[in-house]
Amino acid sequence: MSTAIYAIGDIHGHLDKLKAVHNLIAQDKAANGHTDAPVVHVGDLTDRGPDSCGVIDHLITGRAAGQPWIVIKGNHDRLFQKFLEDPNWVDHRLRADFTWLHTRMGGQTTLASYGVTDTGRNAHDLWADARDLVPAEHGDFLRNLPLYHTAPGLLFVHAGIRPGIAIDNQAEDDLMWIRDDFLRHIDSHGPLVVHGHTMVQQIEHHGNRVNIDTGAGRGDALSAVVIEGKKVWLLTPDGRQAVSPTT
Repeated sequence: MSTAIYAIGDIHGHLDKLKAVHNLIAQDKAANGHTDAPVVHVGDLTDRGPDSCGVIDHLITGRAAGQPWIVIKGNHDRLFQKFLEDPNWVDHRLRADFTWLHTRMGGQTTLASYGVTDTGRNAHDLWADARDLVPAEHGDFLRNLPLYHTAPGLLFVHAGIRPGIAIDNQAEDDLMWIRDDFLRHIDSHGPLVVHGHTMVQQIEHHGNRVNIDTGAGRGDALSAVVIEGKKVWLLTPDGRQAVSPTT
């Protein structure tokens, strides 16, 4: 059984970038004998990019074919899921003047990938179309995504954790939305926490956490890493690139 584990940052509807990093992972697996190693996607599959529908379909199809893919729920994935269930649902972690359909959130782009077009219609009308055009399998997939994944010495989560609280007692909102209290914490969390949610220019290894969201949501790179023990490498077309903890 392989001791390596791979992780992919926030995808945000970029199917082409997702397929590209899956290819990098396949190449690394073949080169290093990690055929059965799992691949963790740290959430935010949807919104902003052009093909959220394609991303979800690709992940569903791959898992059904036996790919060892683990997919964690991000805040954008929950926003989409909740809209499908109730167009009046409000996430209190959003700014008061925002909804999932705000242009900065990307919900309209996600709906467009399913053929739901926004011509100034209200949320309920868009929801009615979405209920017809979004496959029930996609809604079920989003609803059943886990909030975190553990491996020996590692914790994978979308946004982070509230320091000092056991993982089983973490609030769902924190796992999907937390920033400052987690990002500013410099002491050990026990396991090394691998997360996304907060965009950075390049992979950041802070000793107690590794941020792998390199900005696909704003059109920048989608990154994949491989972790063996506490060692982390960025996968590139030229092979592995070591990611060392900052001091």
